[in-house]
Order: sequence, then C-alpha cells, then structure tokens
Amino acid sequence: MTEPTPPAPPVSPPAAPPARVLICDDQELIRMGLRMVVDSQPDLTVVGEAAEGDAAIAGVAALRPDLVLMDVRMPGRDGIAATAHLCARPDAPRILVVTTFDLDEYAYAALRAGANGFLVKDAPAEEILVTVRAVLRGEVMVGPSLTRRLVERFVLRPAEPAPARHGLLTALTGREREVLALAARGLSNHEIAGRLFIGETTVKTHLGRVLVKLGLRDRVHAVIFAYESGLVRAGD
Repeated sequence: MTEPTPPAPPVSPPAAPPARVLICDDQELIRMGLRMVVDSQPDLTVVGEAAEGDAAIAGVAALRPDLVLMDVRMPGRDGIAATAHLCARPDAPRILVVTTFDLDEYAYAALRAGANGFLVKDAPAEEILVTVRAVLRGEVMVGPSLTRRLVERFVLRPAEPAPARHGLLTALTGREREVLALAARGLSNHEIAGRLFIGETTVKTHLGRVLVKLGLRDRVHAVIFAYESGLVRAGD
C-alpha cells in the first residue's frame, strides 16, 4: 500500500527588502547619528549621504531611495530648493524634513514645497523611527493643530485670495468645502465627524475627493490651499 504523500510545508512569502534612506545634512555628526538609528533596524537601510541639496538630488537619481531625510539650512542649494526640485518629479521619493526647531519657518517652506512631514533633530531614536516608518507608509507627519499653527504663522496672506486658487473652490461640493475648512482650522477627522454629524470614514472620503479635485498631495497642502484660496483666514 502506497503511503500518502505528506503535504508540502507552507512557503513563507519572501521578506520585503528594507526601505532605502538617503540622509542629507551638512553636519557630519547629524548624518552619523541618523545613520546609526536607521541602520539599527532590519526594515531600513541607509543607501547614501549628502551634505547639500545638489548632492541630494544627484544621490536620489543614482540611488533611488524611498525616503530622504532632508536638512533645511545648508550651503549651496538648501533643503527647500532641493525638496521643491525632487517633488516636481513624477517618481519623487518621500521627503522628511529634519529641522532644529519644531516651528521653523524653513520647515514650513519645505512642507509647502512638497515635503511629507518634519522631524526635530533632537528627537529620541524611537520617535525618529516611528516618524520615518509613518512617512514611508504614505502618512503626513504633521498633526492637524500643528499644521494650522504653521500655516497661520508663516503663510503669506494677501489682502485678497489668489483668484486662480479661489476659482478652484467651485470644483468642490458644499460638504467638501465644509470638511476642508474644518481641517484647515486644525480639527482632526474625529472632531470634524462630530461637528458635522457624519462618520469618520465619510470625512476621510470627502478629504480624499478634495485632494483629487484640487490636485493636492496630502492634508498639509489642502490646509495651505484653504488659506491661500480665502476659504479660511488666520484667526477664524
């Protein structure tokens, strides 16, 4: 009698390759510290370093990182200009701004240029790793209330809203404008849902449609748009 063939052992899916990180900072000690934190994790790896913006741009072209840790104030091309250049590319990496102060006007400018969040240089290693992984997942690491403070402190507010941006508001439904305005005032999705008596999932759906209709990358840039279009004003 033939013995039954035992079932084949389950095949584990191959492990995902570690996310590739490029560090750009003009201070060698900062680069060394960030490299130590990132390389200590099996799911992350540093593929290169740069000391100024042009070198970061070249490094992105050559090394194809998933994420750039971008300093702001550097000699030559600074982090803001480098971020704007990289974010204009269709295959742009995620960019996490590394700044000295948590309310730095340069950090705001980098966010406006397309960065996906910012990190304070003296943050503990655990916070750095949480932030890096969240940005790699596609999240924007700037809280709603902090986004509002950044915008109100640093955005240029003309006496009249920019006509081109104001006109784009007509693409939104009344409910979408309401959700966008509340997000711009610093409310979280949960708070917006409570204010409008709708589900939190519905809030996310409305915000997603706002981003698509206005061609915006994320919540931060939606908040900036809300101020620059005149939908909300500082102090509202």
